[in-house]
Amino acid sequence: MNQQTLKTRYTFEGRGLHTGKYAHLTLMPAPADYGIRFVRTDRDVEIPAIASKVTRTDRSTTISEGEVSVITIEHLMSALTGLGVDNARIEIDNEEVPILDGSAERYVRAIAPDGLQEQDAERRYVEFSEEFEIRDERTGSWVRVTPAETMSFEVTVDFNSRVLGVQQAHWSENADYVGQVAPCRTFVFFHELEFLAARGLVKGGDVDNAIVIVEHPATPEQIESMCKFFGQPHLGVTPKGYLSNIKLHFPNECGRHKLLDLIGDMRLVGGFPKAKITAYKPGHTINSIASRTALSKIK
Repeated sequence: MNQQTLKTRYTFEGRGLHTGKYAHLTLMPAPADYGIRFVRTDRDVEIPAIASKVTRTDRSTTISEGEVSVITIEHLMSALTGLGVDNARIEIDNEEVPILDGSAERYVRAIAPDGLQEQDAERRYVEFSEEFEIRDERTGSWVRVTPAETMSFEVTVDFNSRVLGVQQAHWSENADYVGQVAPCRTFVFFHELEFLAARGLVKGGDVDNAIVIVEHPATPEQIESMCKFFGQPHLGVTPKGYLSNIKLHFPNECGRHKLLDLIGDMRLVGGFPKAKITAYKPGHTINSIASRTALSKIK
């Protein structure tokens, strides 16, 4: 299979989930063997999307070159991987990728109808010399990378949650990423919001870009707190434990979003991994450790 790039430019704009800062982002075609690179146009700095550039994994994935960073790259990286884009230049005029609706759907819905431009160079799959596994004994999370003939991902998510239960999701190369993975939005437990806000995160979070889960029956005080946090006068909680403005795209949408994140984070191996990647309770930290370890396991 030959490498592929975009046929034209695509522009997006909006606030970042964690910084709340407004950014304009443009996806551009790039030559063969260019890979995926982010360019901070406000700082004139280029950052390759590769695991060795990851500097922070606190609720999202950040890559940096010196003191210049691009935050929350995982949804866009996942979209480009799911569509089969080998090479793209991504220009952004602020430090965080816009969260949009909290998923990868807007990217793929813009790009997919145009198709991709085939390039005069063969795709270089990333192959590994052996199976390896990364574990976090504290959380019980693990990511396993097994050499295979095709690329595939499988996740199991367990937050010990009465609302979510145990959720599983999988995707493989040439399966329907656009319809089955891309629409799945990021999520947060309501009891985490104050903690995250105190750490300087979720400044751009609102009811339009995240699924909010309420683990226990909400009290009137909690409802009032939610309305204040999101700046909305009328919010409630469904009997199933989700904020009342939410209609799930899939029963296991949260599990599928973790799959979406894993696909994006593992693309930081520098290309399309020729492997079966299996994860239990994945998150950006363990995903990024796995992708960085993978760099040393490449054939």
